[in-house]
Amino acid sequence: MKARDLNVFSPAAWLLVTALLFPNPAAAITLPEPPENAPNIVIVLLDDVGFGATSTFGGPVDTPALDALAQVGLRFNRFHTTAICSPTRAALLTGRDAHAANVGAVLNSASTIPGYQGVLRPETATIAEILREQGYSTGAFGKWHLTPNWESSPLGPFDRWPTGVGFDTFYGFLGGETDQYEPTLYRGTAAVRRPAGESYHVTEDIVDEAIGWVDLVQSISPGKPFFVYLAPGAAHAPLQVPAPWIRRYEGRFADGWDRMRETILDRQKALGVVPADTVLTPAPEALPAWDSLSADQKRVAERLMETYAGFLEHTDAQIGRLASALRQRGQFDNTLFVYIAGDNGSSAEGGLGGSINYMGALQGLPESLEQQLAALERIGDETTYPQYPAGWAWALTSPFQWVKQVASHLGGTRVGAVVSWPRVIGDGAGGLRSQFTHVNDVVPTILDALNIGVPETVRGVPQRPMDGSSFLASLTRADAAEHHSTQLFEVNGNRAIYHEGWMASAFHQRLPWTVGVRTAPSPMEDDRWELYNLNEDFSQANNLASAEPGKLAELQALFQQEAERLGILPLRSAMDTMNSHPLPNLRGDRSEFSYGPDAVGIPEAQGPPLFNRSWTLDATLTGPAPRGVIATMGGTVAGWSLYLDNHSRPVFRYRSFEVGEIILQGDNAVDGDVQLSVNFAYDGGGYARGGEFSLLVDGQPVDQGRIAATPPSYFSIDETFDVGVDTGSPAGTYPADSPIGYPLAGASLRRVDIVTGPAP
Repeated sequence: MKARDLNVFSPAAWLLVTALLFPNPAAAITLPEPPENAPNIVIVLLDDVGFGATSTFGGPVDTPALDALAQVGLRFNRFHTTAICSPTRAALLTGRDAHAANVGAVLNSASTIPGYQGVLRPETATIAEILREQGYSTGAFGKWHLTPNWESSPLGPFDRWPTGVGFDTFYGFLGGETDQYEPTLYRGTAAVRRPAGESYHVTEDIVDEAIGWVDLVQSISPGKPFFVYLAPGAAHAPLQVPAPWIRRYEGRFADGWDRMRETILDRQKALGVVPADTVLTPAPEALPAWDSLSADQKRVAERLMETYAGFLEHTDAQIGRLASALRQRGQFDNTLFVYIAGDNGSSAEGGLGGSINYMGALQGLPESLEQQLAALERIGDETTYPQYPAGWAWALTSPFQWVKQVASHLGGTRVGAVVSWPRVIGDGAGGLRSQFTHVNDVVPTILDALNIGVPETVRGVPQRPMDGSSFLASLTRADAAEHHSTQLFEVNGNRAIYHEGWMASAFHQRLPWTVGVRTAPSPMEDDRWELYNLNEDFSQANNLASAEPGKLAELQALFQQEAERLGILPLRSAMDTMNSHPLPNLRGDRSEFSYGPDAVGIPEAQGPPLFNRSWTLDATLTGPAPRGVIATMGGTVAGWSLYLDNHSRPVFRYRSFEVGEIILQGDNAVDGDVQLSVNFAYDGGGYARGGEFSLLVDGQPVDQGRIAATPPSYFSIDETFDVGVDTGSPAGTYPADSPIGYPLAGASLRRVDIVTGPAP
């Protein structure tokens, strides 16, 4: 047939066009078929929970959901993380070493150095991307902490948000922590406000969302397997939980952290989760003994620990709701359920004395003991942002040395984990597994369970080999061979190498409760290496460096070999390079900023630089009887908000943690076209100084006040700069009957202009 013989409206013409444009129409619409009997996958990752915290592993905190899963599943007592948040999540989701995934440091201290940039590499695809290609629905709920800060604004790009790396849905928060009562939430890539209601808690919310999403998957596509990645913010600070959960633990910690550590070990031996000959390691020299505290210091420390315990139990109860929902829906028996009780060891970042507002204490703005005592009954509520003392963190890693951040020792890296899969584990339920296991083993295990190999390409990108290895065989055999022979650990220069039962460790001198303190870099060659035979020394208590110099040298050489393979030599601490090798920032070198009414959800660190300098804000409004937020940054315990109350009077609130707070207010309502301004005159002379605030209407001062000190670096690591609404926790003291976020109403906001002075 000749082209001129074709009528463009004839069936033959349309067939020819279709054949040219869509040579295989059926292939273009074929949906991926999951493997036969493909299990559902659930990964639960708690935050900042030491090996000795949960009742399942001998700890003082009741975790009945984890206990119940252990009864139908298996406890793993040699399960390891990276020792800090973001790297653990990268290793868990990609199956690679965190440095290989380019997330060798927590995102808050990432830099331009390869391996530490906090930018997931496409050649280390996530398990969500792989499972989606296998016909799974994929959902992430809770904490993410894997999106670079400069990509976290409403402009994106969204490539490294959860929905950009394989998850069909995301509901949670992007940063390392969030307020549990008023979280900074996102659905997909859009900032959203939490549901209304006085009894709200974000852990309950994300579990509700996860259960609802599973139901949605099954109602739309019955039988389709799903992957749930559930990562609560708990038990990371802020320790916030309703008071009834705290009261369950009143008086239970009066014996202090030294005695608690001993009792935990006794229970661990009784449960069989540690060998009977396990030795308790000693306290770091800088950590105070419980008996050295005053009576008032003990009162505060007890209340903070009670709050942590209530927070952790409350979280476990929500995980229990998810497991129950799967049982009720007939999905539990064929669900590979991995419950990891901690992305690292317990956190000592609350300092030696703990804090009711630890973000300030981290920056050198601690509250006094008198302030702590005055807030004693409020600890854990929406007005506090607490973290417990470092002594409790150390106790909760019993019987190991050190805590979170210290990747050189087991207190930083080893956590309790439970794996349940009733269809496979069967009669072996309730057992204990002691094969050396790492979070990067989870992805290879999932692929093994599906009987598929590591894909050569994902979305057209050739893939790097997995660093982890499958522990599937151990689910059915207690005597399964060791599957993971070698593992490098490194965070902030703290480093170790594990190889076939031996571990060489080097602590890099910075104490883990001084994370916010500026210190000069220390040479790596000054660190002292230790050596442990973990086959005979479960708790890493007996340093054999002097007795076995040859073995130590062998492991040190292996560390260098692995570090070279991962491309992280010369080794430097991320704490030393984060400022000398800075990452991109949306604000650049600007000192003038202009925002329209849609500027919402801008990460604080990407907004105007307002610390250690003078600044001015001008907002232009038009329209009658305005009320609501004009502009805000930070949240309840630290931040500021310029807003109009229900009588249209301008109000400015500024809070600098527990150091000081001012509220400026105009006496008269504003109406029509008006300009509201805030001027801050910084005292100068260094960081974190005070200054004078002025509130102006059409250029005329209406109120002024002085603040004694301002933050040196940030209000928060999760709150945002917003125009026209307040997302996250409220930075202003808004009317009691105002809607969540107190959005601007009754007026149009033209612009918000901010001009900042020079940095010191």
